[in-house]
Amino acid sequence: MIRTASFVRNSCLRYWMDNEKVGQYDLSRQCKILASEFEWAKKLNSMARQASAERAWASIKRFYDNCQNPSIKKKGYPKFKKGRTVEYKPSGWQLSQDRTAINLRDGFKAGWFKMRGGFDLNYYQQSQIKRVRVIRRADSYYCQFCIAQERLEEMKPSGNAIGLDVGLSSFYTDSNGCKVDNPRYLRKSEKRLKRLQRQVSKKKKGSNSRKKAINKLARKHLKVSRQRKDWLVKLARCVVSSNDVVAYEKLTVKNMVKNHCLAKSINDASWHIFFDWLEYYGKVMGKIVYGVNPQYTSQECPNCKQMVKKTLSVRTHLCECGCVLDRDEAAAINILAKALRELSRGGQSQTSSLELVNANGHINLCQLSESLVGKLSG
Repeated sequence: MIRTASFVRNSCLRYWMDNEKVGQYDLSRQCKILASEFEWAKKLNSMARQASAERAWASIKRFYDNCQNPSIKKKGYPKFKKGRTVEYKPSGWQLSQDRTAINLRDGFKAGWFKMRGGFDLNYYQQSQIKRVRVIRRADSYYCQFCIAQERLEEMKPSGNAIGLDVGLSSFYTDSNGCKVDNPRYLRKSEKRLKRLQRQVSKKKKGSNSRKKAINKLARKHLKVSRQRKDWLVKLARCVVSSNDVVAYEKLTVKNMVKNHCLAKSINDASWHIFFDWLEYYGKVMGKIVYGVNPQYTSQECPNCKQMVKKTLSVRTHLCECGCVLDRDEAAAINILAKALRELSRGGQSQTSSLELVNANGHINLCQLSESLVGKLSG
C-alpha cells in the first residue's frame, strides 16, 4: 500500500512535468486513469489515491509560491520521492469496538493490526477522525489520526515579556540574562553513529547482514531526532507558558548552514523547529509570539542605541556610554525592544507555520484544497 501510494504520487508529478496548465483537479482525474491502467494500483483505496495526488500538488504549489517570492533563491523544484506513508480519508479503514485495533479494508486486504500507544481514541467520535496515516519508520509502523479538535488552553497572565537570542555556545540567552545550554544530541552520538556507519560499509551490498546494519544505523538516527524534538517541544512550552510576550529573531537558517564549519552545529541545534513550536504554543495558549528582523540586533547598544561593530569572536558588548553586557544578552534585549515597538505600531503575532503541518512534520492535507490555494496553471 505504501509503495502504491508512492507510485501514484510520483506518477501525478510526472504528468504535471509532461503537460502544461495542469491543476489539482487534473491530478485527481489522473488517479482514475492510473487505476484503470494498473490492476495493483486499483487495489489501493480511491481516497488514498486522491490523498497521494494532493501530496504531489502540495509540492507543486510550494514550488509556485517560491517562484513568486524573489527573496527565495532556491525554488525547490518538485522531486520524485520514495514514500514511506499511505494516507486514508474517512473510507478504507475500520476501528475495532474498543478502539485498540485498526482494519485496513482496501483491495490489498492487509487485515487487522493491534495498536499500542498512550492516546485513547475513545475520547473522540468516529466522525471527528478525518484522516488516518500509516507511516513506516526504522523501528516499526505507526498509525496517525488527523482529528478535528480545537485545542485551546486557558493560561493566567504572567505579566512577563521576554526576548530570545539563539546561539551555539548556549541554545538561547533571554533578555533577563538567563542561558539555556545546548544539549548537542548529534555531537554526543557521533561516536556511535560512526561505528554503525563503518559496519554498514563493511557488509556486502545486497546481503541481509547489510540490511540489518542499515536498520541499526537508521534506528540510532531516529533516536537522536526524537531526543532533539522532545527537548525542543518541552522547552518551547515552558517559555510560552511563563511569558505573555515572546520575541525571537527570524533567522534564515538555510543561508546560515552554507558555512561548512558551523553547518553541523546549526542543524543539531534546530532553531527553526523551536521557533515553529513557539508559534504553535502561542496560538494554543493565546500568547503573543513575535518574530523580528535580526539585522543589527547584536551590534546596537541597548542603552544608547549606538552601533558597536563586533566580530563573532567578540562575546562582550562594550559601549562608550559605559554599558557592559554579554553579547547575547544585549541582543536579546534589543530583540524584545524591537518587537514591542512594532507591536505598539499595530503589529500582530505571527501566524503559526504549523497550521498546515502536524506534529510530525507532515502536511495537513485536510486544509489543502483548490478552493484555498486557487487554480495555478503551469
